[in-house]
Amino acid sequence: MKKISVTDSIPHRGSMLLIDEVVNCSGDEIVCRRLFRGDEYFFDGHYPDFPIVPGVILCECTAQSAAILLANRETEDAIPAGHIPVLTRLNNVRFKKILRPGDTIEITVRLNEVVSRAYFLSATIRHEGKIAATLDLACSAALRP
Repeated sequence: MKKISVTDSIPHRGSMLLIDEVVNCSGDEIVCRRLFRGDEYFFDGHYPDFPIVPGVILCECTAQSAAILLANRETEDAIPAGHIPVLTRLNNVRFKKILRPGDTIEITVRLNEVVSRAYFLSATIRHEGKIAATLDLACSAALRP
């Protein structure tokens, strides 16, 4: 497996870069990792006395993992040059485990179908080997400014 750079693959930076590393990427599947350190901005108010990772942050981790997968595909249905993958849909989102500061998650995203420039994927987030969330998502190719 070639080494994949997160920052070369997606435009996110600073507090919105939610993927620490790509563990594995092959064909139509990627596995990424994220450690929630506890100093992230979203823990300040969610919740002050019992901080938990917001579900929307887990969805964004998944979307960024999907974007990294799509940005590194070398097939005829890959994201065109000069474009970036943009989230267009979330379906069947299920949260099964509370995640807290200090937790490390692994996000597995699988590309299921490509229709024109629409990419349909499914994802599983795991913590300590147990499913923490599942969801389906879609992305499309948007022209990079």
